[in-house]
Amino acid sequence: MVNLPNREQQLLLRKAELFSRLKGIDIELLSHQSRDWEELAVEREADEVLEHLGEAGAKELRLIDMALDRMSDGSYGICIQCGERISAQRLDILPYTGVCRTCAGAG
Repeated sequence: MVNLPNREQQLLLRKAELFSRLKGIDIELLSHQSRDWEELAVEREADEVLEHLGEAGAKELRLIDMALDRMSDGSYGICIQCGERISAQRLDILPYTGVCRTCAGAG
């Protein structure tokens, strides 16, 4: 059985952490305006890494929002592909997952 209040709190805390991190990434990206060509090249490389981290964070936020929606409609912990229960161990590792281990491996 899934303990929804704890999972919901875990997801909401992670969501807040991600918002904070993404805000920091945005601020950092906007701060790079060097006029020196060498510094600009280094900043561009750093920007690519930051952009990748931002994209990954945004994807995780979408997954968290979908998990919170499933909690609201009562389908949290049920695989969206096969309808089987998602193991508590899998939810411990990936609390926002919408698929069981079997379906995740099939994709």
